[in-house]
Amino acid sequence: MAAQPDVISVTDLRRHYGEVKAVDGVSFEVHKGEVFGLLGPNGAGKTTTIEILEGLNRADSGSISVLGFDPTHQADQLKERIGVQLQAASLYPDLSVTELVELFATFYARRLPSDRLITQLGLDERRGALTKELSGGQRQRLSIALALVNDPELIFLDEPTTGLDPQGRRSLWEHIERLRGEGRTVLLTTHYMEEAEQLCDRVAIIDHGKILEIGAVDELISRHFSERTLRFRSRAEISDSQLAGLRDVSRVNHEDDEVVLHTSNVPRTIAALLELAEAAGAGDLDVVVRRPTLEDVFLELTGRALRD
Repeated sequence: MAAQPDVISVTDLRRHYGEVKAVDGVSFEVHKGEVFGLLGPNGAGKTTTIEILEGLNRADSGSISVLGFDPTHQADQLKERIGVQLQAASLYPDLSVTELVELFATFYARRLPSDRLITQLGLDERRGALTKELSGGQRQRLSIALALVNDPELIFLDEPTTGLDPQGRRSLWEHIERLRGEGRTVLLTTHYMEEAEQLCDRVAIIDHGKILEIGAVDELISRHFSERTLRFRSRAEISDSQLAGLRDVSRVNHEDDEVVLHTSNVPRTIAALLELAEAAGAGDLDVVVRRPTLEDVFLELTGRALRD
């Protein structure tokens, strides 16, 4: 059976604003049925990239295919088959939830029943409420309902959980996972590491308009880190030179009041560490084993923490 073509294919995409290179040679593919994440700080080029793919912005150069269409010249055909999440500020404040969903349904030849969408997004009890009366989480769920009104194959979500409390964020994650379960393709932008790890089948790390790495989260971690870390509170009885001499330890760091040991063999290092602590009279150590994370990969690639 022949492989299906990629839902999105981008090659050497560029968009400059004067001296600012908002998108600087970006290339990636999005496969059918996956949740693909563009992960990076504000100003990295995520929103410009997604707007070009939606047909809302123009590239200076590069090759783009979205569901087989060129968004620059075939935006009208493309819009019938994609869903675009609007920022909450774009919603009509004096329309009710039902009125707004039904209004958006008139924009498309193909549409889903308004009642079904409102129920699926957990807005039953607010269907008569004006959009300006909704909470932040309810407005975000409504924006996703609007993105689904034409039963799209591909959904674009731009920072869908920004500004939400943890409960609201988790609720939206569940809806995004449901979309994947329905076989839809989702491209989302985010600057939340945990969100990318939780939702995305693959992630592209983008910064200063360039994609630095692409892959599944575990793949990216294993590509950059072969070790794990042991963490425990610093004890005066044990010197860094003693810790550095432990079996399989490659380096010793300090973070706040914790010692961080990098090791290629966790069991052997823990055994040696406990033996050292006992001999030094340091008492019991509360040791935490931590595997590298996506944030560690980002730090490795950019040399800085991901800023909000």
